Amino acid sequence: MRLFLGCILTVGLILAPARAGASGTGSGDSAATKAARSSASDTSEAAAKPEASAEPAKASVESELEELRDLLLTQAQQLQAQSEQLKQQQEKMQMLEERLKVGTAAPAKLAAAPDPQPASSPRAASLSVPVASAAQPSAAALPAPALPVAAAQGATAEQTSPLSFGIGGARFTPGGFMDLTNVFRSKDIGSGIGTSFNSIPFNNALPLAALTEDRFSLQNSRVSLRIDSKVAGGDVLGYLETDFLGFTNDNLNVTSNSNTLRMRLYFVDYKRGKWEILGGQDWSMLTPNRNGIGVLPGDIFFTQDVDTNYNVGLVWERTPQFRLILHPSPTVTFGLSIENPQQFIGSAVTFPTAATAASPITFTNTQVDTNLNLNSAAPPPNPLATPNLHPDFIAKLAFDPKVTGHGIHVEIAGLYRTFKINSFNGALNIGNSTLKAGGGSINSNFEIFKNFRFVETAFYSSGGGRDIGSSNVPDFIVQPALNATSPLTLSPIHSSAGILGFEWQATPKVMLYGYEGLVYVGRNFTASGCGATGTSPCGYGFTGSANSNDRTIQEPTLGWVQTFWRNPNYGALQLMIQASYLTRSPWFVAANAPKNAHLGMGYVNLRYTLP
Repeated sequence: MRLFLGCILTVGLILAPARAGASGTGSGDSAATKAARSSASDTSEAAAKPEASAEPAKASVESELEELRDLLLTQAQQLQAQSEQLKQQQEKMQMLEERLKVGTAAPAKLAAAPDPQPASSPRAASLSVPVASAAQPSAAALPAPALPVAAAQGATAEQTSPLSFGIGGARFTPGGFMDLTNVFRSKDIGSGIGTSFNSIPFNNALPLAALTEDRFSLQNSRVSLRIDSKVAGGDVLGYLETDFLGFTNDNLNVTSNSNTLRMRLYFVDYKRGKWEILGGQDWSMLTPNRNGIGVLPGDIFFTQDVDTNYNVGLVWERTPQFRLILHPSPTVTFGLSIENPQQFIGSAVTFPTAATAASPITFTNTQVDTNLNLNSAAPPPNPLATPNLHPDFIAKLAFDPKVTGHGIHVEIAGLYRTFKINSFNGALNIGNSTLKAGGGSINSNFEIFKNFRFVETAFYSSGGGRDIGSSNVPDFIVQPALNATSPLTLSPIHSSAGILGFEWQATPKVMLYGYEGLVYVGRNFTASGCGATGTSPCGYGFTGSANSNDRTIQEPTLGWVQTFWRNPNYGALQLMIQASYLTRSPWFVAANAPKNAHLGMGYVNLRYTLP
């Protein structure tokens, strides 16, 4: 209505002067009036004719009319501008009302959804990447932003990325980061930017031990997509995360550097009230959390390291799984997970392979995963064909109280799995052997003082070596058969792993961290049953075993994350530096052989994180 009135007033003001002029120059005007009109149109003539000054009153009225016309015209223009603003606000209000109807209003609405854990819920930890590492921990878990994994994962539930967009009743949020990584190692282990901790060459392993390696890579760059919606009164979260550490082409570093996209995470999570379910590929529930039993990367502790295999001593997997989570209170979370199994022996165990009187039954290693590359010269067993009896079962209980305003996270987790192999002698099926195995962990992180956290993880297992990341720790050994009609048997290997460290957001733009990681692998072997005559030991860690039978692997690490700038509309730019020293000690050291293998390595990483 205001716009309509403003337009009418503008038209009236424009026509007003024309009407006044018409009445002054009409045929009924007096000579004096005509003279005044002439005076108004020609000032030089007014000075020559005294009658022009005889009508000062008329000139004054004309001037006042002109000023009034200008004033009214200005007010009409202001009214028109205000009407345009009102129209825009009404359109915006209408759009927001439509979004509210489909449940995609603002992040505040998403945060308002029934979630008993504002700080530790999967939604809040969400996208949290801390821009924090602009990449890593969740906002609730770590002090500020700078951790490396974070950003790769998104934005907090209380914030909306400028990249977010809506389709129907769902909200889509792209995320990720670009990494330019340089790695230097004092010895050549040939494992790319992810370190194979069990592959450190001994000083007498030439030529690798005599050579250093240095390389650039963008493989750790990530692309992610988060989808939020509401269904049946609950929150639905879909998450996809990829990087470029997939299958490596032979000419990768020669010409094209054509890194291959691979899937890291891909799952859907549904939360309603105190219950939550997840299906898809996510971090194993056995992997330490930063808070609660969150499902997003920002909720997971996988260190701040640039190394894509993280740190020695970290227990982790990313596996297909189905999990059920209960949130009985804002500070207590309980979860059960059923996850993809894999009978893992590794490449260091010695099997009963010679059919002799002392060991009449040979073991066919196609029944286990021996951790060999499918592209190696000697065709290994296909890990995709490894038989498994049932999925792994994992349970976790997490506590997230606050003491004097400082956050604490403590969790207890348990693992149960079963292994099974078959024994045969020619065409004679002798039978199957099974082994029940498992492990447990206690993990925690404490805010000692503002923005300074102490981190601890501890894992012990009897047959859980596969979960100790990138260390080639076997789950079990195969023991020889007693005679030609008795089956081979299985025996678990005891192993443990842990990390002690700190993470300190010293300033809003500087994060410092340090870890000490350790892996221990127990020995387990039989005195005979292997070798050409069947009289040599079988198993792992026996006298005379290869130096790949590790007893311990250690890695101290120091790191620094410098944030140059961070903007909610443009993302963040960070420099990450990691320095580590690795030591690997075998169970058996031959005469005149080095007692351990060691190397130093450093990473320099430039990261741009999407907002």
